[in-house]
Amino acid sequence: MNSMKDYALQYQKLGFSVIPISPKNKRPLIEFADKAAMTAEEIEAFWNGYPNANIAIRTTNFFVIDIDRHGKSDGFESLKKWKDLDLIEPTLQAKTASGGKHLFYFKREDSPISQMIGFLPGVDIKAHENNYVLVAPSATEKGQYEWDLEKSKEGGTIVTPSKELIQAIKRQYGKTNGYRFDGQDGLRDLKRRSYQRDKTMTTELFETIALGFGDEGGRNDKLASFVGGLLYRAVGDELVLQLARLANANSSNPLSEKELERTVESMIKKDRR
Repeated sequence: MNSMKDYALQYQKLGFSVIPISPKNKRPLIEFADKAAMTAEEIEAFWNGYPNANIAIRTTNFFVIDIDRHGKSDGFESLKKWKDLDLIEPTLQAKTASGGKHLFYFKREDSPISQMIGFLPGVDIKAHENNYVLVAPSATEKGQYEWDLEKSKEGGTIVTPSKELIQAIKRQYGKTNGYRFDGQDGLRDLKRRSYQRDKTMTTELFETIALGFGDEGGRNDKLASFVGGLLYRAVGDELVLQLARLANANSSNPLSEKELERTVESMIKKDRR
């Protein structure tokens, strides 16, 4: 029977950037951001010391459509109702420990895609090179990650999606989160938005740091949105907490430190799911 080390080495041999993960909280057991991928020798040495560590792979040259159910948000229903569902081609799929799905696609050089938490209710796009997803046979208290080869493309192949799918995802993310997307990216689009005085999501993040989370009724929602915006921009976990504390300190009616930390921790775990 293969060990976790054997699986980690197989993923490394296939060209994936492997990360050892704590089976208790889905947190990385090494510093990996902006660092080179672990070598076979480093994997051997690490898993010899931590044989039960779970396995994640970094979303370097691929991205993942992460479908899950969170409270009232059912990602499967959201995706089923999405008008551009037909653009999603069969590709490698995995079942997550919580009963969700991961759809794996190669990134396109001619149509970049970013991290998009909440692209649809219950559906996230995991794409930043410093993000990762857990893979089989990793397991948590909720269950085990498994490759769903029956519903994957024949041979378990990861496919390269059409440019139309990437554009549709970007349009939908803008619609879901309340800003316009006209097919342009980069500085020219930023200049257009500035002239029209559109308030961007980044602007709102800066304003939240300065003005806080508002009154008691909407503080938790504002905090969750704030943390999600920082994670989308690949801000590190510790900095997310520090910035949340700054914003909370500027709130007219701050959250307790315990409640703040609990909410931030919950959002980070969701992002790493």
